[in-house]
Amino acid sequence: MDRKLQILLVAGIIITLFSLVGSIYIAGVIFLLFTVVIMSVMIMQDSTFLPDIVAELSDDAKAIILRNPGNAVAMKIHVALVPVNVEFDIPSLAAEETYRHPTGQMMEEVKVVIRFENEKGTKFSHTYRLSALGDDFEPLKPMMPLFNWK
Repeated sequence: MDRKLQILLVAGIIITLFSLVGSIYIAGVIFLLFTVVIMSVMIMQDSTFLPDIVAELSDDAKAIILRNPGNAVAMKIHVALVPVNVEFDIPSLAAEETYRHPTGQMMEEVKVVIRFENEKGTKFSHTYRLSALGDDFEPLKPMMPLFNWK
């Protein structure tokens, strides 16, 4: 366990024990608050070193645009465009960075297979089906469109 997390845990237990003298209800509330804070810190530690590479087609469909919206550097990136028979490697892609790879030909529909790893050596793989005529990514689109969402 991390040293800061241990200090927070011990401080929470001590404050809870001191507040137990006043009222058991106040001690219970303080214990729950410290439990929530400790769980939040543990969840934040689990979400570190997670790169995420997203592939998109350019507007003219002659290039692949790779973005890393994750929170870590993606390393040893290998990209394969399946029906086009194009493969390329990128040494690294920092967080919030984009890379544009021109293919030299227009692609109507393509499957992009991306393999990469993070700084710790954990391997990841993503597959995207891209179409020049398809819909763009809409982050506000609901999973079950019950109402008119636009």
